[in-house]
Amino acid sequence: MRSNHEIDYHIHGEEMQFVEVELDPNETAIAESGSFMMMDDGIQMATIFGDGSKQNTGGILGKLVSAGKRILTGESLFMTAFTNASVGKKKVSFASPYPGKIIPLDLLQLGGRIICQKDAFLCAAKGVSVGIALQRRLGTGIFGGEGFIMQKLEGDGMAFVHAGGHVFARELKAGETLKLDTGCVVAYTQTIDFDIQFVGGIRNTIFGGEGLFFATLRGPGTVWIQTLPISRLASRIMQYGTATRKEEGGILGGLGNVLDGDGWR
Repeated sequence: MRSNHEIDYHIHGEEMQFVEVELDPNETAIAESGSFMMMDDGIQMATIFGDGSKQNTGGILGKLVSAGKRILTGESLFMTAFTNASVGKKKVSFASPYPGKIIPLDLLQLGGRIICQKDAFLCAAKGVSVGIALQRRLGTGIFGGEGFIMQKLEGDGMAFVHAGGHVFARELKAGETLKLDTGCVVAYTQTIDFDIQFVGGIRNTIFGGEGLFFATLRGPGTVWIQTLPISRLASRIMQYGTATRKEEGGILGGLGNVLDGDGWR
């Protein structure tokens, strides 16, 4: 039985998706600031500290600490709660911030905890806790590209995360290892062992153009992968927005990306 609010949903669109959440009377969805798209009459909006989960019930100090952790993941102190205050079913919709896919995650079916990139969370049923997950290994924290601080979604309700390009899930068996560009890791279950590995080799380092490190994930568990990290998209836009690009395709282009390759963000 779920302790979080039980919501129904439907995901619309292809490249620029939005998720439509259906709320019964008194049901609530929480969302990041800026993700709101539209809602039916009868839904009330409220700005709250943190995520409004039961873990935030330790008085004002507990709420401030919980909300303050969100700063470490680059998010706002506040979230927005959308509550159906009417007598019938009402709908509220949240849009993806850039081209990609919205991933529905049923935390009840996924062991109650998901680790995801710090900017991946979009919205969730009330009761889902949105916290921080510190990488245990020093190498992961320093060289992980996406930082050693990631988001942690806990509870037994529905949560939705967003990622760029095409997104797919990969099931890893016990002991099975997958190596990825660090920016392509969207989320993974708590049973996955996550680490960062040095590419190695002077030729790979100087001329590979893929960055110095990649992520290694060892099963068992599920990992969600994106084909277009937003950092890669942003770097390409900045790169081709430059008026003069004499180094493009030359050796200087490769040398210039030794330390800031697409794989190391």
